[in-house]
Amino acid sequence: MKSRTSSTTTVSRVNITLPAETLKLLERVSGGNRSRFIQEAVKHYVAARSRANLRKHLKEALLATSDEDLELAKDWFPLDEEAWQRHGNK
Repeated sequence: MKSRTSSTTTVSRVNITLPAETLKLLERVSGGNRSRFIQEAVKHYVAARSRANLRKHLKEALLATSDEDLELAKDWFPLDEEAWQRHGNK
């Protein structure tokens, strides 16, 4: 891997192996700048994976505490009901 520094970024040259069909697709959609297209695609892919991973962890955390949350809501429901009765009639 070779590296060079431009005015703002260090750039590295890499060699990759792609199926012929993938290369044809890349040529067709890259607008002539394969490096930039691949860079943007990788950033987009990593961001999408990060969002999916965050969603997964949030869902797991929500499911792990859902029983506790339900019990807490049941415990506080009578007090909430009383407050609504008092303040809802004014």
